[in-house]
Amino acid sequence: MAREDLSDLLAFVSVARERSFTRAAGKLGVSQSALSHTISRFEARIGMRLLTRTTRSVSPTEAGERLLRNVGPRLDEVETELAAVTAMREKPAGTIRITTSDHAANTILLPKLGRVMPAYPDVKIEIVVDYGLTDIVASRYDAGVRLGEQVARGMIAVPISPEMRMAAVASPAYFEKHAPPKKPQELTGHCCINIRLPTAGGVYVWEFEKRNRELKVRVEGQVTVNGIDEQVSAALAGFGVAFVLEDAVLQHLRAGSLVRVLEDWTPPFSGYHLYYPSRRQASPAFSLVVDALRYRA
Repeated sequence: MAREDLSDLLAFVSVARERSFTRAAGKLGVSQSALSHTISRFEARIGMRLLTRTTRSVSPTEAGERLLRNVGPRLDEVETELAAVTAMREKPAGTIRITTSDHAANTILLPKLGRVMPAYPDVKIEIVVDYGLTDIVASRYDAGVRLGEQVARGMIAVPISPEMRMAAVASPAYFEKHAPPKKPQELTGHCCINIRLPTAGGVYVWEFEKRNRELKVRVEGQVTVNGIDEQVSAALAGFGVAFVLEDAVLQHLRAGSLVRVLEDWTPPFSGYHLYYPSRRQASPAFSLVVDALRYRA
């Protein structure tokens, strides 16, 4: 294989995976025009179009899909081996990419890593906030952070937090005008703050449990958000009842700016886990991150 073929293949795989010349150019560290020229030159050399371009999107042709499917994994293997060789240096080095929720990033990842990372300047962390159940292998993440019950099968899961609970909360001003609910079913008569999550396939249906009895309640309200922080802010502003992770509102409960209801319907559940493929070869940098994040009771 000619050297230019390998370089052009790397460029093609990046564009085909990103479905964007702009994003692929950013990852490769080249200009968009240079990348476009590389792909055009590659297509001309092999005499076949590999990408379909429109003003809004880029997608592989049938030939491009075949090339991506068969060559992409092999290039990944080469990249993995090169990373493993690089990681053999005494001092941990390299970039670790993690997908997570903003709550886990702010309450666990950043505080814990902040205590360790200054001692390892050659280790870089890229944290991508995403509420969807991202395929970390396909998206080329080193690891993901999710609640234990959401971790995909076949993954190694390392606990990084204690058990967690949900909390139904609202402002005192709201409950001055509305009687606090005594059971989950009564939430249908309240103004509730919904959250839209990719993992729920739309608006999250609130889940409760008491004495092994599970109950799901579909609530209504004026406000729907897509993040925990926004739910808490809406509750503080008096928009109604929010259903959030307990530790996201503890300070507000202690200060009296939020009031909790239905506490006996929110038992503990498995907390956050760092997960990654079982076949992943752990580099010193990755092992450092796992050890820093691991929960120790």
